[in-house]
Amino acid sequence: MKTLGLIGGMSWESTAIYYRHINEITRQRLGGLHSARLLLWSFDFAKVAERQHVGDWQGAADLMIEAARKLEDGGAEGLVICTNTMHRMANEVQAAISIPLLHIADATAKAIVSAGVKRPALLATRFTMEQDFYKERLRAGYGIDAVVPDERGRAIIHRVIYEELCLGIVSESSKAAYLSEIERLRRENGADGVIMGCTEITMLIGQGDVDIPVFDTTLLHAGSAVDFALA
Repeated sequence: MKTLGLIGGMSWESTAIYYRHINEITRQRLGGLHSARLLLWSFDFAKVAERQHVGDWQGAADLMIEAARKLEDGGAEGLVICTNTMHRMANEVQAAISIPLLHIADATAKAIVSAGVKRPALLATRFTMEQDFYKERLRAGYGIDAVVPDERGRAIIHRVIYEELCLGIVSESSKAAYLSEIERLRRENGADGVIMGCTEITMLIGQGDVDIPVFDTTLLHAGSAVDFALA
């Protein structure tokens, strides 16, 4: 079993879900008392979020590279960034280390292709919805044409992530708002699936809430990480 290095704390709410998923999947695969070999670097998310919201992506990349190098020095054999948004600097992080970075968009895209979905709705932070680093990887690498909400919808999705889910708050009104946005994207933009493109969204909605395929990036990424660790 290879040792995985997790860069988490962005937010810790979803990092805790990663920890549970990776260990549960490992136990399912190996049985008995088996669990995953993990090293965790957990950020003070306030420092990361501040850089995100002022557009200091180089400063954010520097933090990520420092964490990645420390995990590699500690014995990690593969790297997992436990958030979609911070894959914005995945290339810079990969270039700074010699171990493989297991990209969340690749794990998600493989499941989307397998399901035959072509035009999934992408619900995520503003950064992931509005910038190209994620959507273009899906498009160029896998032929997936993700659609995103309009300005009003993006504002709602983003606000719930940072002001509620990252604080452990799960509300029925926010769930209803997300489901309404999914229905609108399905009706007006032809969305044939849903990417939960922020790792906290799994706290709010799931496959049982809609009748088109839902892709839980947290679970898919965790499963891909276990595949790597046990290969």
